[in-house]
Amino acid sequence: MSKFSNFIGFDKSKSTVKTEIVAGIVTFLAMAYILTLNPMLMLNLFEQPDGYGHLYSSVFIATALGGFLGTMLMAILAKLPLAQAPGLGLNSMVGGLLGGSLIGFSLSFGNSMLLVLISGILFLFLSVLRIRGISIREIIFRAIPESVRKAISVGIGLFIAIIGLTNAGIVVPGNGTIVTMVPFSSWDMTIIGPALVCVIGFIVIAVLSHFNVKGAVIIGIIVATLFGMIPAIGVTIWSGETWKFWEHFKGFFSLKSAEGGTFLAAFTEGFKFADGVPIMSLVMVVITFCMVDMFDTMGTCVGCCSAAGLLTEDGLPVNYNKIMIADSVATATGALLGTSTVTTFVESGAGISAGGKTGLTAFTTAILFGLSIFLLPLFASIPGAAASSALVWVGCLMLKGVKDVKVDSVKDFVPAFLTIAMMPFGYSITTGIGLGILSYVLIAICEYLVGIIIYACSKKEDKVKPVWDVHFVLLIIAALFIVYFFVPVKF
Repeated sequence: MSKFSNFIGFDKSKSTVKTEIVAGIVTFLAMAYILTLNPMLMLNLFEQPDGYGHLYSSVFIATALGGFLGTMLMAILAKLPLAQAPGLGLNSMVGGLLGGSLIGFSLSFGNSMLLVLISGILFLFLSVLRIRGISIREIIFRAIPESVRKAISVGIGLFIAIIGLTNAGIVVPGNGTIVTMVPFSSWDMTIIGPALVCVIGFIVIAVLSHFNVKGAVIIGIIVATLFGMIPAIGVTIWSGETWKFWEHFKGFFSLKSAEGGTFLAAFTEGFKFADGVPIMSLVMVVITFCMVDMFDTMGTCVGCCSAAGLLTEDGLPVNYNKIMIADSVATATGALLGTSTVTTFVESGAGISAGGKTGLTAFTTAILFGLSIFLLPLFASIPGAAASSALVWVGCLMLKGVKDVKVDSVKDFVPAFLTIAMMPFGYSITTGIGLGILSYVLIAICEYLVGIIIYACSKKEDKVKPVWDVHFVLLIIAALFIVYFFVPVKF
């Protein structure tokens, strides 16, 4: 046990085996929706159900294996309670590539996986390459202003909460408003059933947490799932998925797209691009994949590690470089398996809220991802509304970090506000961080230029010359975000 504990960083002075395993289960339950949602989004099946439907089972396997390998890397390399799986948003980009809506040309499945693979390799390069003993990605992190860094965890908390609230149908599009709360007064269970399941789970988690009950989150999810089985509610239903996993494996490893093969598709058909595909558009796609993965992972790790008390004195997550290496290797490996960018999930916060602090939490989650390949019908039956109750609870916990956000000056509180607000409103961690950084740089530049003019015009003997305090790396990051926000992917 001692060797295994060292292998995954388990420390009995920080936690217990039972707590870590429960936390790993909670994390998996909060993430399990990605197993069925990722194939639908990535293959563009909502818009083109007949286009790549024959790849569904193989992409499901790739999703589970991507989650298994990525999370296992977090357990043995970073030794932290962080879980990985194909990320939302990036899988929709792959769907856009397949459908032709993203760059104006339809790419093959293999083409898309090749672009994901290249972005993962670039990501790894930035993680491994060091300047004066510090990795480029750590340099990037240190260049980000403290006001933005402190606001990241709060913004992620709200982002996690809005994911849970929308997945459960509590927050819905309004009639005359952008969003509103679901009308509970209707008593129409087809409308409010999932919302009630989420509310029940959330209340159970909150009450049990008040009394310091271990495993409150997983108990809440289980209670919500059982509540959803009541016939009048009708939310928890058997998935009906087939148990014949060996047939799916045969297609997965076939190396032929027509037979459902996704394994190594980046090499079997990835280099065969159709005539007329603009090279610059492909370059922009790779840059976008890389940037979104980098800042999503960065933000998620800061937020989750902050909640777990796993930050260094500099505000960096513990084993930060190893986190980034694990993330980039997982992305490249996932592309070889046949899934979109694998990234660190904000739902890791669910397991952390259940007490997870070491790699044993991630190890447990990884094992469950591996088992999910064989137990798809069972795991697919847990309603998303039940798991969403844990996400809303995590949002509550992460709001505690708002007390550490600097609000002393305009240069601090404006970027902090945009970072916090635009994550849920823009439905993107990267959007929040990007707008926070751009606003900070813009205000800092204006502040410095005005200060220089005042200094030059002032006749006071005790005048103080303004100091330029914006790191040049931050300027580069800001320039990349300008490209990200304003340069079209489609040319």
